[in-house]
Amino acid sequence: MKSYLQRIGRSLMLPVAVLPAAAVLLGIGYWIDPSGWGGESPVAAFLITAGSSLIDFMPILFAVGVALGMSKDQNGASALSGLVGYLVVTNLLSPDSVAMLQQIDVEAVDAAFGNIENQFIGILVGAIAAAIYNRFSQTRLPQALAFFSGRRLPPILTAVTMLFLTFILMFIWPPVYNALVAFGTGISSLGAVGAGLYGFFNRLLIPVGLHHALNSVFWFDVAGINDIGNFWAGTGELGVTGMYQAGFFPVMMFGLPAAGFAMYQLADEDKKAETASLMIAVGFASFLTGVTEPLEFSFMFIAPQLYLLHAIFTGISLFVSAFFGWTAGFGFSAGFIDYFLSFNLPLANQPIMLLLQGLVFAVIYYFGFRWAIVQFDLQTPGRGVAVEASVGDTETGAADTATATEGSQGDSEFSRQAQIILDGLGGPANVDSLNYCATRLRVDVNDMDQVDEARIKQAKVPGTNITSDHHIQVIVGTEVQFVADEIEKLRMK
Repeated sequence: MKSYLQRIGRSLMLPVAVLPAAAVLLGIGYWIDPSGWGGESPVAAFLITAGSSLIDFMPILFAVGVALGMSKDQNGASALSGLVGYLVVTNLLSPDSVAMLQQIDVEAVDAAFGNIENQFIGILVGAIAAAIYNRFSQTRLPQALAFFSGRRLPPILTAVTMLFLTFILMFIWPPVYNALVAFGTGISSLGAVGAGLYGFFNRLLIPVGLHHALNSVFWFDVAGINDIGNFWAGTGELGVTGMYQAGFFPVMMFGLPAAGFAMYQLADEDKKAETASLMIAVGFASFLTGVTEPLEFSFMFIAPQLYLLHAIFTGISLFVSAFFGWTAGFGFSAGFIDYFLSFNLPLANQPIMLLLQGLVFAVIYYFGFRWAIVQFDLQTPGRGVAVEASVGDTETGAADTATATEGSQGDSEFSRQAQIILDGLGGPANVDSLNYCATRLRVDVNDMDQVDEARIKQAKVPGTNITSDHHIQVIVGTEVQFVADEIEKLRMK
């Protein structure tokens, strides 16, 4: 079950990766016309409308993205199946259709059906469409029906299956929706404390990749909160809308890079240069783009006490920003790019204060991490044996790289990394399937005993994470796609 949810989480990264485009368009539009929201400038209206088109149709992106991401070969037919399924369900369960089917007035239709076009339905339909595609995409029909064989069959079967799903949702969706609303309302009714609790659990779920499920309740229109959509659309309450986003900026832009600096300072003298190269790279990614996984995975498993401290600090940060009503928003993650783009949006409330809060949290993270590392003698990148697990030994790493790339002097750095990682995974024959999300390779292996984590880490990756008897994640960083592509080339040889 956990592995399945992780696959959904991985698949969600595809549609989520589109959101920065909306952030750019909306951000520039609101910078041009911050008061009229596009009404006073044709250029601003053009950009805002373009950005809103992505935000408003996010559920469709989720249906298509999940169907494509969870398909076995990621063929376009799976994405079409997701789109077909979504259109069938949402049209049949629209208030007008439900009123007709139940033979009641539209005004008497449960409010849940007025919110049927949401990310939860998109994810559900996408997952079902992917399962149908994986099962029937290679099916051969009798000669008379041969035209509909293979990849043409799943979209048709998906449409038929959605009829049954629609019947089930007719009865199930109202209580499910109302339960989600109650959960979200329960947390949101706690105000700043609720925001803090959300931030704490958000970080705790990162190691298993299940934070997306929690995020969907608060960031998207699953339980009526829709913090991201409302913030960028300018529909909400100043100082409140954005409270589930704002507190991440001080952490990702300032706190985590400061923690990386503390780990560098406490590294062994002979490993400081290597630790510095790692921390500069992952710290810059955290500050600029808000991609924190490479930095977090560098200490998450070798020093879990530090990760718990990080989760607590994150919760406190969201509490503080929500308490004072300081808000900013992101389309992708809480890095400087999104901060800059959201600075002038209508619902951005005193965003400059988040920078001051960030400076404070840089101090908190720096001294908090230093204290914990020294107090509990924790192993961190470059400190003790942890350098072997986090940044690799340069001498053995160089030797292994030379061996792995012997006769291939012209290969890129990605191909060298790919060869080492594939060796550590037990070779091509041991890899059952390989996918990637924003920063991680997600690999299903046939025999975990053949996996050599030490060998994988000689590729200078931040870390690894074994999540089940047959699944391992390799944290590479934001250039993970290029490493994955090189591994696929090696597997095809």
